[in-house]
Amino acid sequence: MRSRIAILITAAAMVFPVASPAASHALDDGLAQTPPMGWNPWNAFGCDITEDLIRETADAMAEKLQGAGYEYLVLDDCWMAPARGADGNLLPDPIRFSHGIKALADYVHGLGLKIGIYQDAGLLTCQRLPGSYGFYEQDAKTFAAWGIDYLKFDWCFANVDNIPYACSAVGLSIQTCLEVWPKGLGAGFNQATAYAMMRDAIAAAGRPMVFSICSWGSGDPWLWGKNTGHLWRTTPDIEANWESIVGIIDQNADLAPYAGPGGWNDPDMLEVGVGSVTPVEGRAHFSMWAMMAAPLMAGNDLRTMPDETLNILTNTEVIAVDQDPLGEQGVRILDDGDHEVWRKRLADGGRAVVLLNRGAAAAEMSVTAAQLGLGPAASYHVHDLWAGTASGVEGAITVTVEPHGAAMFRVNAA
Repeated sequence: MRSRIAILITAAAMVFPVASPAASHALDDGLAQTPPMGWNPWNAFGCDITEDLIRETADAMAEKLQGAGYEYLVLDDCWMAPARGADGNLLPDPIRFSHGIKALADYVHGLGLKIGIYQDAGLLTCQRLPGSYGFYEQDAKTFAAWGIDYLKFDWCFANVDNIPYACSAVGLSIQTCLEVWPKGLGAGFNQATAYAMMRDAIAAAGRPMVFSICSWGSGDPWLWGKNTGHLWRTTPDIEANWESIVGIIDQNADLAPYAGPGGWNDPDMLEVGVGSVTPVEGRAHFSMWAMMAAPLMAGNDLRTMPDETLNILTNTEVIAVDQDPLGEQGVRILDDGDHEVWRKRLADGGRAVVLLNRGAAAAEMSVTAAQLGLGPAASYHVHDLWAGTASGVEGAITVTVEPHGAAMFRVNAA
């Protein structure tokens, strides 16, 4: 059931002040001036990826999503061989990526898309394949030579607590492993220094790459990430269910001051069309990621997705809120537990608003122009971004929101 809007005649006696966004530029390289958009296979496929799957997905992405702004096709873990080559270079899995990553990158580029890849700051990736520790510069040069445009850099097996397992996995004695482990760099080795090392290695390699910091919110990357990468994970891994989605929203909710053009809070990939996420939940999920100026990285099977999923992922009016050049992350302005109202300032002076119903029953929800921080006006132009309808209101919007659903509007003074 679509949301129902009622127009109320309510005087707006007071305008709530709106704080100016904090200046935030991750790197002065012109990349990621709006949140990156693309696709990552992990949510739908995990380690079961092959070059055929990636080529087929690239075709589907070019056909179905490219026109809506999606551009980065990002490989996740498991693309590489179990061991490095004799020269220390990373190698693609010889069976699943038999033609190599350079050939795959050329194919993706030929479609007008960009390609991303995954690596890890520690000795091992999360799936216990060769990590980048000790090879930052070499790996950055390899990625540049392959034509990589985006690097997701994880944080598995990068803590001293992982020494015994990781050393055994890579065939090193504990004594030898301790000599090369990050602990050997002294007390100064931490997430901020490790990611800065890879940032510098990418710069030295000479090919611009969007740099995605993936430390799951540990180490408070929003405090130092803007000088190091273009986006930084603020949360643990998302799961394909409503409870995970709303939990992720809560963890990302108070970090708005740290986001802006060139550097974005990353609440993880989209679960639209994945797992138990219903279409209603998918619309709410997509609405909230747009409100939070989050990277929009689809995670479903693009080749076989139904029209309902496609229509969510390609709602250009919702995407425009995410990609708004002001670059402000939305904030929660009303919260009674199950029912929340979120506001986001837009470059044209208007506001985006989401009324989010986290509960299990439909609810009537309202917000006034004053609460949105809009100045007094005779009336306001309200555009429903999911229904595609427009109306004029005098002061307030009231809407019935489905369980686990969201209503989303763009509001401007008429």
